[in-house]
Formats: sequence, structure tokens, C-alpha cells
Amino acid sequence: MQTHYGMYIDGEWRQAAGPDRVEVVNPVDERVIASVPAGTAEDVDRAVRAARAAFRDWAETPPAERAARIAALSEQLSGRREEIARTVTAELGAPLAFSGKVHTDMPTAVAASYAKLLETYEFTEKVGNSVVHHEPMGVVGAITPWNYPLHQIVAKVVPALAAGCTVVLKPAEDTPMVARIFAEAVHDAGFPAGVFNLVTGLGPVAGQALAEHDGVDLVSFTGSTAVGKLIAATAARSVKRVALELGGKSANVILPSADLGRAVNIGIANVMANSGQTCSAWTRMLVDADRYEEAVELARATAAKYVPGDPTDPDTRLGPLVNAKQRDRVRGYIATGVQQGARLVAGGPEAPEGRERGYFVRPTVFADVTPHMTIAQEEIFGPVVSIMRYENEEQALEIANGTVYGLAGAVWAADEAEAVEFARRMETGQVDINGGRFNPLAPFGGYKQSGIGRELGSHGLAEFLQTKSLQF
Repeated sequence: MQTHYGMYIDGEWRQAAGPDRVEVVNPVDERVIASVPAGTAEDVDRAVRAARAAFRDWAETPPAERAARIAALSEQLSGRREEIARTVTAELGAPLAFSGKVHTDMPTAVAASYAKLLETYEFTEKVGNSVVHHEPMGVVGAITPWNYPLHQIVAKVVPALAAGCTVVLKPAEDTPMVARIFAEAVHDAGFPAGVFNLVTGLGPVAGQALAEHDGVDLVSFTGSTAVGKLIAATAARSVKRVALELGGKSANVILPSADLGRAVNIGIANVMANSGQTCSAWTRMLVDADRYEEAVELARATAAKYVPGDPTDPDTRLGPLVNAKQRDRVRGYIATGVQQGARLVAGGPEAPEGRERGYFVRPTVFADVTPHMTIAQEEIFGPVVSIMRYENEEQALEIANGTVYGLAGAVWAADEAEAVEFARRMETGQVDINGGRFNPLAPFGGYKQSGIGRELGSHGLAEFLQTKSLQF
């Protein structure tokens, strides 16, 4: 077991203020594999003070120099690829190949993209008789989730640093080891002391202290909508800015002209990726009545290919969920779906065969799901798909828009223009057309209760800037 005692504050690993610990558990066998300090308000205060002291010099550092440090950080992450992938698999339970490609390569590329963006980004503009300056917000408190641990760190910390802000990061308690590797990469990339700081710990303690700290100018949070509301209320007391990336209940709309086999196959794969622990997963599959039963059978057959297993086995496509609480929560939703009358096509609430130990859940497909069922309205965050029937496109649109969420979605049609026309009417921040690939340069974020603000690309950088106009 790895035991760590330090917090990365002001360019050094420093002893935590208190004795409490956070244990890291491997979700495959429930063994404790590491422990890190459980940060207190005192640790957060030290980190914020370090970030505040470093802010002015970093804000005045030329963009080209900031870009050089960020490029060095991307190189450091690339050099740690195998270590990061193994760590994500051990902490989160993601299959190793997925940990390498998605959990490691993607955020490394995102980091590199901000170094490149700084080469051309305009921090000033002329508007009539005014010059408008886009200046860094100040000290950023970044609170990140466990489901994409490195990606979410990079999506917040790197654009904040690119903007000239300094950062205090509080990562999720389930996946703190990846955050420690990131801190080591920042250190080795040569960032000045205090520009980036790491405090591990529990959300209600360290996260709360960071959100309410008077020395923090902006809180960027990714997690559940319920916690996001608390973060926003806490931040409002000192009128600090917030950026919130919250829950989702995304619709995968398969229009009558679409290639049904491809749409269903990719739709199921989308939900099973990362064991369904993806806020933007297309968990509601909408199919026209004429092809509904065909889609249900295709979904059943596709889900059968995802057998829960050891994520270190190269043949495994579906690992465990992150912890016991999440496993029990997802199984509870599956049981609720059965109780409310949905037709169980695949999976179920019982432990997968031979996987009684560990946090495993059966890949589950429901049919005959109606819009007001719990499983059609609430974010489950597990490998669970609800297939819903529609009679016409207007009803499909009503169902797609009929939740409090609006994070992502998908539309399939033989004619791309038909899919685009439907997508434009969806109340959601991002829509994939006929299986369009994720674009790490495009803005990511939601409508309605899916959040406030955008991450990634130039829009993600703009979140950490404020404007000042000079009139002449």
C-alpha cells in the first residue's frame, strides 16, 4: 500500500495540518491500495494564500512563457502515460486500454492544445474608442470528480493557468493518486511556486472550505447537480464566480431514416464506456414505434458483449463502478425500473455471476420506459440504458427535452441535414450527429440544470477571464 503525507503547496510537498486520512480502495477486490491526507480548512487556507501570493507575477507572465510551461506539462504527462493509466485503472476500475486512450491520452492532448491556443489568443481587442482587456480572474478553486480524474483536472487547471490564474485543486477523494501524479508533472514542468497547489480531502471539509474561502475568485466544479447547487449557494455569499459542469440525462434520438444497427450498437457502447460513469452518456435511446422491437433486440444482443471483468485483463470491456455507494445506488435504480413496470431486456440488480466481490453491476437494458419513470428522469451514472418509443418526431423532441438536464445528446438520420435540423431544436449543450467524434477543442457544457459555463478550447479559456475596457 502506498502511504502519502504531503500536500503540494507553494511549490513543495508539505505536511498536512491534521492527522486524518483518506483511503483509496481498488474497486475490483475492495482492497485498500493507498492513503493520502484528508485536508482541513487550514490546509486550504495555506494553499489559497500561496496561490494569492503567486498570482500577480503569473498574471503578468507573457502568454508565450505560459505556453512554454504548459507545453512542458503536456510532455511530462505524456512521459508518465503508463503510470497514469495503471493508476486510473487501480483507483477507478476502468479497463486498462480505456485508461490509456481516454483517461490519459485525451487530457494530455487537451493540455497541449492550450499551449498552441496561447500562440494566437487575443487578450485585447479594439471596440470603437475603447480597448478591451481580457484579464485573469485571480485565484481559482478547482473541485474535480472521480469519473474522469485526469481529464477533469486538465480541463480546469490548464486553461486557468493559460489565462494567467493561479489554482488550488481539490480532487475527488476516490481518485487522489492521479492528482498527485499531475502535481508532480506540474512541478517538473517548471511552474513557479504557488501557481498550482493541491489539497486532497473530503468534499464536505476541504471542498467546502475552498468554495467559501474569501481568497478564491472563481470556483470551477464538476459533479452532481445537487452538490453543484450547494457550491453555487456557498459562492454566492461572497459573490464569487462559478463554473459548474453537472449532471446529464442525454437522449440518443434515432430517427426513422437512420441506420438502426449502427445507431443502436454505438449507442450501447457509449453508455457502457467507463461503466456508464459519464455525465454526457446517451442513457435514453429514443426509437420510432415501427422499428422499436428490432432496436430492443439489437440492444439486448449488443449489451451481452459487455461482460463485467478485471480491468487489467486486455479482453475486459466493462469494469466495476468506483465504490460501494455507487454500486448500490445503480442497483437501486435498476430495481426501481423493474418495480415501475419497465421491461428488463438485459442485466438486472443482482451481482454479475462470479463477481460478488468488488463493485460490479450487470450491463442493463430496459424497454417500454415511459418519460415519467424514475429511470427516465434521474441520472443513474451506471451501465443502464432506457429504450423509449415515440410515434412522431415532435413527440421524440418532447421526450428528448423533457428532463431538467441538457448536457449532451445524439441524433441519427440518413440525411445529415435532417439530423442537424432536429439537433438544433434540442435543449442541450452538445449533440453528436450520426456518431460524430468527441472534439476536445469544442465547448463542453450544458443547458438547464446541467451547469453554467463551458470547458475546453477557447471557450474554456474565456471562463477564467474578466474584462476591463479603457476609453480614449
